[in-house]
Amino acid sequence: MLDCPIIDSDDKQIFLELKAGTTGKIHISRSLVLLMRMIKTYYHKPVVLLLDEYDVPLAKASSHGYYTEMLSIMKTLLSTALKDNPNLCFAVITGCLKIAKESIFTGTNNFVSDTISHSRLNEYFGFTENDVNTLLKAAHAETHASEMKYWYNGYRFGDFDVYCPWDVMNYLRDLQINPQVHPSSYWKNTSDNAIIRSFIDYAGNTITKKLEKLLSGKYILQRIDENLTYDYLHASEDNLWSILYLTGYLTIADDTQLSVPQTDGVYALKIPNAEIREIFETTVIKWFDDSARTWNRQVLFQAVWNTDCSRITDEMTKLLRKTISYHDYHEDFPTGKATTKSCVTRNSSVCFYHAFLAGIFAGAGYIVESNKEHGEGRSDVVVYDPENSRVAVFEAKYAKSLDQMESDCNAALQQIEEKMYAREYEDEYDQILCYGIAFFKKRCLVKAVKKD
Repeated sequence: MLDCPIIDSDDKQIFLELKAGTTGKIHISRSLVLLMRMIKTYYHKPVVLLLDEYDVPLAKASSHGYYTEMLSIMKTLLSTALKDNPNLCFAVITGCLKIAKESIFTGTNNFVSDTISHSRLNEYFGFTENDVNTLLKAAHAETHASEMKYWYNGYRFGDFDVYCPWDVMNYLRDLQINPQVHPSSYWKNTSDNAIIRSFIDYAGNTITKKLEKLLSGKYILQRIDENLTYDYLHASEDNLWSILYLTGYLTIADDTQLSVPQTDGVYALKIPNAEIREIFETTVIKWFDDSARTWNRQVLFQAVWNTDCSRITDEMTKLLRKTISYHDYHEDFPTGKATTKSCVTRNSSVCFYHAFLAGIFAGAGYIVESNKEHGEGRSDVVVYDPENSRVAVFEAKYAKSLDQMESDCNAALQQIEEKMYAREYEDEYDQILCYGIAFFKKRCLVKAVKKD
């Protein structure tokens, strides 16, 4: 186009400045209409504009504090490209948020909007099971169908359940390289998951309980507003749940899973699959690690090294009551074939409590190891204090009832003894402390055996 004699010389100059990154905001905000004008002149045909993820710049701006400035740029950018533009044939615009209410489209007419709640395109938002089976057959990977479904299926649009195409194609690619490769969370590498983190930071008691319920595999009933803008993300709790639904972190539950019918504007929401569940879990664990580091743990540490089980029990229980967890309902999470060693494939309660114990001591000057092989098995958590020549071995059990905590605590201590978890430390450390811990929901019981 730069060599085309019929394209305006001023347009060429602005194009070069845009390409070099030396132009100002005015030309940036009018860059789409400039490009379309040059293309129309060159090809003698009106332009088809395909704009994917139009709202990502606004989402990033909202997360980093320059939303108003970005809104101004985007409003001019899209309004000049879409409104009264003689160079435009038609446009297709996609994004997480519905375009009708967003102020960047002020004055633009004739939108036809298809949303994930009300659409004639439901089966085209992802791959159907027939699509995936065809792909698996072509790749000679039919034996991985159940893994594919467990990890990447579960998004419900209308009457269709669909898979995430990005994950399906990435997993098929990896299977071509290594037929034994396990499924992975490919989607989490495309986003910093700031939405979930902001959700957790915002959490009150109501939000916390709903997150726990979702992580257990259950559904929540929630009003959804599709006409949102990012600047009002934290204006209400409903907005936060709506954003998680609209961005794919939650989906609508099948009617057959519901104990009560859905009403207009209120949807039964759930985590769609193992991949998204893992993203939630790792984000929650990261939140707990950060929270634990800001909590004054010195009283707990002192109790651990003084073998004060009563104080340890009190302090751990206080912290448990402040955390977001999902162990309360773990027995209800739907099963499926899973093949990795992540939290998704392990007993959810055990995973949570391992992270809880390790997170307490992490970043406090101690060496922390989880599931270390020693003696005749693997202890849950070992905390080392080399400077003072002491070590603490923790074995945790999840009790199925309040009355069972005492016996499970004793069983944990017996396991430490029988598996000889502490023996390897006898020649190196002056003080060896062995703790059995029984957890039940947000309660714990701690007992100890001191080995000098």
